[in-house]
Amino acid sequence: MNKWFWGMVLVAQMALGCGGDAPEPERGPRTQPGTGMGIYAPEQHNAYDGHFVITGTDVHQAGHLADPSPWDHMGDDAANVQAVAGSVMVDVDEIANTGTFRADLELPEGDYTITLDRWHQFSPCQDGGIAAFLYEHGDAGCGDANWPKSLLYVAGWGYGTATLNGDTLYSDYEIHFMVTQGMRDRTTLRVHAPGAGPAGAVNPAAQQLDFYIRSPEHDSANHPGRKVFDHFFAMHVTWQ
Repeated sequence: MNKWFWGMVLVAQMALGCGGDAPEPERGPRTQPGTGMGIYAPEQHNAYDGHFVITGTDVHQAGHLADPSPWDHMGDDAANVQAVAGSVMVDVDEIANTGTFRADLELPEGDYTITLDRWHQFSPCQDGGIAAFLYEHGDAGCGDANWPKSLLYVAGWGYGTATLNGDTLYSDYEIHFMVTQGMRDRTTLRVHAPGAGPAGAVNPAAQQLDFYIRSPEHDSANHPGRKVFDHFFAMHVTWQ
């Protein structure tokens, strides 16, 4: 989807807002009914260059690589979450849908690396494979409900590879990363319990960087329902 689409959405929203009896805008990645304030979209800023350089540390893994099915690799209650050494690097151009995503981690099984090789949008709200300042998950109208609804500062989707001790472990698997508001408690690492109101069960005073690699094969015994779903999150996010 072309980037000018979001500008057209904003124009439509302003047009709707001109009438006192105008219907509430439809829920979507840039429109959340019930918001108490509005923000300018990135492309409305003359200085916006679309270049995000972000590092994630204090990384945790939900489960392990070789957990026997059935397993839970969401880790919402943090019962099966453990810290792992390493970091994740995002260096992307959101406008051009180009750039790099790479995670280098030290797992109990050895040196584990994820690289996103090819950007791809799996739904229109993913805007060509890299998108910035959109609402996703929960009831946002974009993404699944595995995570709470959050403002995503930048996110990417596509296909990539994972290696373990230098050998290819997965090839051409789906990858997603997202820099979000704080979905997990800073101390307990539990996902915040949903509360009243439409804003989503997140702490906007915190940020985190989630990423996963998943297989094309499904397995409904697991959560999420894939044969492979290696899920990590970084609780320390640094912007450059």
